[in-house]
Amino acid sequence: MPFTSLRFLALVALSIVLYYVIPRRRRWIVLLLASYVFYIVGGWRTVFYLLFTTGVTYGTGRVLGILNSRLKEIPKERADAINRLKKLKKCTAAFGLVLAFGVLFLLRYWNFAMELLTDSDRFSLNLLIPLGVSFFTFQSVGYVIDVYRGKHSPERNVFKFALFVSFFPQIIQGPISRYHQLSHQLTEAVDLDFDNIKYGIQLAMWGLFKKLVIADRAAVAVDTIFANSGYYNGSVIAFAMFFYSIQLYCDFSGGIDITRGIAKMFGIELVENFRRPIFASSLADFWRRWHITLGAWMKDYLFFSMALSKPIVRIGKFTRSKIGGTLGKIIPTSICTFAVYFVIGIWHGANFRFIAFGFWNGAIITSSLLLESAYSSIKSRVGINDKSGYWRVFCVLRTSLIVFVGRYMTRAPRFLTAMSMLRRTFTDFSPRTFFDGTILTLGLTRFDIWIVLICVVAVVVLEFFQERGMQLRKSLEERGFFAQWAAILIPMAVTLFLGVFGPYTTQFIYGQF
Repeated sequence: MPFTSLRFLALVALSIVLYYVIPRRRRWIVLLLASYVFYIVGGWRTVFYLLFTTGVTYGTGRVLGILNSRLKEIPKERADAINRLKKLKKCTAAFGLVLAFGVLFLLRYWNFAMELLTDSDRFSLNLLIPLGVSFFTFQSVGYVIDVYRGKHSPERNVFKFALFVSFFPQIIQGPISRYHQLSHQLTEAVDLDFDNIKYGIQLAMWGLFKKLVIADRAAVAVDTIFANSGYYNGSVIAFAMFFYSIQLYCDFSGGIDITRGIAKMFGIELVENFRRPIFASSLADFWRRWHITLGAWMKDYLFFSMALSKPIVRIGKFTRSKIGGTLGKIIPTSICTFAVYFVIGIWHGANFRFIAFGFWNGAIITSSLLLESAYSSIKSRVGINDKSGYWRVFCVLRTSLIVFVGRYMTRAPRFLTAMSMLRRTFTDFSPRTFFDGTILTLGLTRFDIWIVLICVVAVVVLEFFQERGMQLRKSLEERGFFAQWAAILIPMAVTLFLGVFGPYTTQFIYGQF
C-alpha cells in the first residue's frame, strides 16, 4: 500500500477519526490495528516475519528484564552468582539477536552468500522480502540491546510492543526509533489539537510534492537510461546520475516528511531523520544529516561495541606504544569507523556494488581521520580560513562530488556496470549531447525537465534559509491564517496538477531496504 495511493490516504483519514473518537486509554489499539492493516494489505504473505521478529525480541526483552531484576537483588559479596547471571544474560541477548538478525540474513543475504561460497544458485531460496524488514529488525534489536544494558525496563504488554515495532507511518523507511523516544507517545495519547493536524498536513503535503512532482518525474529518465546504460555516452550517464541524485534526495526526504506529518496528526513527534545533507561540508557530515537514525544506530550499537571490545583495545595499546602520537591514538577509532560505514553499505543490499559503496565511504572517512592533522597543517600554511564563505562553498561542492560518485554504485545493477558508467562519464563526456535532442528521448519532455529543475531550486532555496536558521513553522504562524493554509493548498494544487501518477509511484526507494 504505497503512501501515495488513495487506499493509504483513506486508511490515514479513517485512523485519525477513530483515534480521536474513542477513549484516550484505548487509542493505541487504533494505531496497532491500522499498522497491521497497512502491513497485511501491502504484503500479507510476509506478515509472519514481522510477527516472528516481534515475538522473539519481546520474549528476549522480558527474560532480560527478569535477569536484570535478579542481579539487583543479589548481594555484591556473591560474585559467583552475579557472574553466572551476567553470563546467562549475555547468552539470552545473543540468542535473541541471532534469531532476529538470522531472519534478516535469510531474507536478504542468504542467496548472495550461497553464490559466493558455492559459485552457483543451487542453494538459493525464493523468498518474498517483507516491507521494511531492515527497519523493523534494527528497531526491535535496538530495544533488546537497551534492555540488556539496563537503559529501560522491558515492555510487559506484547500488543503495545507490537505497535512499537510496526507503527505504520515509519515501518517502510524509518526513522529507526528508540523505545524510550517512541513507546510512551504511542500509548499515552494526547487530546485533539488542530495545530497538530494542520502542521501534519503541511509536512505531508510538502513530502508528497517532493515525491510525486520531482522524484517520480526524474525517475522516468533515470529508469530509461539504466535500462540500457551501454547505449549512452558519458554525458547522458552524467545526466542520469544527476537526475538520480535529485530523485533519491526528494524521494527519501519526501517520504520522511510524509511519515513525520502523519505521525504529527496523531500528536506523535518522530525523531529527525533528514537534515539538509545537500549542505554537508564533509562526507562524515553528510552521514550525520542523511538517514540520521541509521547512523546513530550504528554508532551506539556497533561502533561503541567494537571500540570497547578486547581486540580493538589490544590494538589500541599496541599502536599507542609502537607508533605513538596522534596516529597511534586514532588507528583503533579509524578501524571501527571503517567497519561502521562498511556495514552501512551492506545494509543497503547484498551485492558487490553495495559492498563497494560501503568501502568507498569508509575509506574516505577513515583516511580523513588519519590525515586530519596533516590536512590542518596544510590549510594553516596556505592561509585557508575554515570560517570563510568561499571555503565553505568549496567543502560543500567537494562533498557533493564524493557523494555523486558513490551514487553510481547504489543505482547501477552491478558493480562492473557502475565502474563502466563512471569511466565513461569522465572519458566520453560531450556537452553537445545536452543540446542535440538526446535528452528529450529519455521519456521526459522539455516541460518536465524544467519542472524538475525549477522545483529542485525551490527546495534548495527553502533548505538554504532553514540552514541559515529560519524556522518555517514559526514564520508561517507570524504571517497568519492565509499563509498557513497556503502552505497546504499550494503544494496540494501543484501536486495534483503536476504530480506523476502511475507506475513510478509504487514504492519509495528506501522501501526495498
